Amino acid sequence: MTTEPDLRIHFLDHLIPRATPGRYRVEVMNTLTDADGDLDDEDRLPPSEETFEIRAVRFVLNEASVHALYPPPGSTASYTRTLPHITLNRSILPWERNLAGTRDADRPDARPPWLALLVFGENELPGDPAAVGATVLRTVAELRDPAEDGVEGPNLPSGGVSDAEAQSKCQTVDVPADLFTAVVPHHDELYYLAHVRKVTDAAQSRADGEVLEVGDYSVVNANRFPRTPGNYAVHLVSLEGFEGRLSGGLPPGTAAVRLCSLHSWTFTSSDGPAADPGALLENLVAPGAEDPEQLALRLPVDASADADAEDEYVRDRLSRGYTAVPHLTLSGERTYAWYRGPATPVGAHELPSDQEPGPHTTADHALIYEPEHGLFDVSYAAAWTLGRTIGLADPDYTTAVSRARRELANRATTLMAQAADPSRASADPDAPPALGALRELASSGFREHLSTGLKSRQLPDTAGRRTAPPTAPRAQLRSALSEERNLSLLRTTAERNAESIAAWQARLGLLQGVPFNHLVPDPRMLPSESLRMFRLDPGWLDALVAGAADVGVHTSIDTRLAPELNRATARRRGAAAAGGLLIHSELVPAWPDIRITAFLADGTVLTELRRAKPDTKILLVLWDGVPDKVVIREPGQGIHYGIDAGNRLGLRSLTADPPIGTPLETYYPATGSLFDLHLRPAAADGPAVLRMFGEGGLVPALARALGLDDLDPGQLALEFVNAPLQQEILSPGMAPADSPTRTESTR
Repeated sequence: MTTEPDLRIHFLDHLIPRATPGRYRVEVMNTLTDADGDLDDEDRLPPSEETFEIRAVRFVLNEASVHALYPPPGSTASYTRTLPHITLNRSILPWERNLAGTRDADRPDARPPWLALLVFGENELPGDPAAVGATVLRTVAELRDPAEDGVEGPNLPSGGVSDAEAQSKCQTVDVPADLFTAVVPHHDELYYLAHVRKVTDAAQSRADGEVLEVGDYSVVNANRFPRTPGNYAVHLVSLEGFEGRLSGGLPPGTAAVRLCSLHSWTFTSSDGPAADPGALLENLVAPGAEDPEQLALRLPVDASADADAEDEYVRDRLSRGYTAVPHLTLSGERTYAWYRGPATPVGAHELPSDQEPGPHTTADHALIYEPEHGLFDVSYAAAWTLGRTIGLADPDYTTAVSRARRELANRATTLMAQAADPSRASADPDAPPALGALRELASSGFREHLSTGLKSRQLPDTAGRRTAPPTAPRAQLRSALSEERNLSLLRTTAERNAESIAAWQARLGLLQGVPFNHLVPDPRMLPSESLRMFRLDPGWLDALVAGAADVGVHTSIDTRLAPELNRATARRRGAAAAGGLLIHSELVPAWPDIRITAFLADGTVLTELRRAKPDTKILLVLWDGVPDKVVIREPGQGIHYGIDAGNRLGLRSLTADPPIGTPLETYYPATGSLFDLHLRPAAADGPAVLRMFGEGGLVPALARALGLDDLDPGQLALEFVNAPLQQEILSPGMAPADSPTRTESTR
């Protein structure tokens, strides 16, 4: 299993353009001077003048400029601790326009973005009560000078907007004045809500569709957490023309603020059972921390009560993954038998090596009888029957097997005919019986021989007629098939037809097509919201494949040659599965691309042979070995921002030692909740908006927690990067029968 390449991301504070949008005039004057002064006073070249205009995005944003959105548009999950963000392909875009009067005296080189990402919930915007991202198409003139009373637009100077621009269209949204004041970033906060993401070294696809490609991107973050369940609309808006009005400076009588919405999308924050996949994952592995046996694929066994010998026998069977199933004997008696699928909680016993090799036409050879208790173990018989049934149900497979057996039988018949007729064998040892006759018909002298023969007297001539060779006994002829040369010819024939058969049987060996109730015969083995680890019984898998391999055996020759075909296919089937994992949880549809990696004790990564979903909420994973450690990790998504479980920030290093970005395994705040300390004052159901500065300001408090005097936008963005949840399941020992379960949780 190949590992993903390294991905290096640098967070930069901002990009400052060398010139802002507008009209520019360049005048070039030429003078010729020496130490005494000008030399061209009387014949000076006339000055040259050029004018040009720098244009930038202002009222309309091309969709191609949007690289990624988070939360994904239309998605539903628990986003209560997430800060939505938008990633833009043009890295300089948020700083191309200048907001007048917003420079920070402490940061003369810094430039706050002219864009902001505002988040609105249901029933907050009068024009979009369902929070579906609705906007109104208006002219720029209507944006700047609303006709409605009490609606305030951006204060754009008339000279700064051309007549053509004024008549152009843009998407607008009217925000109630009190809501605008509650959610819009303050002047000193804007600087911290945008940064540059520089991606180097590799490209990686993510579960939400974002591709972290090499390049420079700008990121604009929202400052509001969608804490209340419901729909949310996110708007990328222009703040140009609102300088001086972002911290409560709206004119008296303002009822609403009209904003230009450059891009919008919607998502749903939910608190349902599948809304918090991280919590689901923690709950799945938690039983293993209490008792490793809780993660074994078996029926629950009560070992606390006293038990007699019969009870101990039943407990032993259940602990090895068996369950009781109805069984009808050949005599018609109804009883029960033991059954265990291919997935076992412990290492399966090796099967006896003196079993009849087959092929077989019934499953009786695979029945195991326990005379002490008078019960059958039908596990391997059921596997053989199931493999045969699946094989017979596939016409392509049965056709391929029948063709292979027919060609083998024809070759064997030819070899036995040659053994009965030494003269034929010496003339053409590899020729089928009829091939000599065909060659004689095609020979150049056949016409003369035929003409002479037809003109001759047609009388019996026993003296000149060749007599048939004596017929050898059948046993003697079949013994000729065991000769080394003939065996080589038979094996070559078998190899020629084995490829497609082996590929089909390899898929069967990975349990493709096997009904789920044969894998988990009792639903109590895999209840809802559970994770189970298991080994695979090679004997069960062999019986399954043998059932399919025995299809198409009709004659004694087929029986005689079946081992040759089976050996040819076995060599081509590839690696067999040895261990696996089952998850039955809401986590499966919530995280369709969940990352699961298995390791041996020496760090070797096992190969994932198959991943399947037998049901919408069930995930099956098979590996080519029995893992000593399994790491289950939140699927990689386009980098997103927010706080971790417990409503705290998991701090990351901002210095070279440990390397920048390394989780420090410490949290801010050390106690309590970030929501309690650093949100703007609001009603209980009001917007949860971060307070960056002032009393309860996050930026200075977080800087102190990291031992710094101040934070830059790139540093703050790095601290807000959500760390993916990771769970580790560790084997407590290396013994084959040990239950492979111990859990650790990290982020």
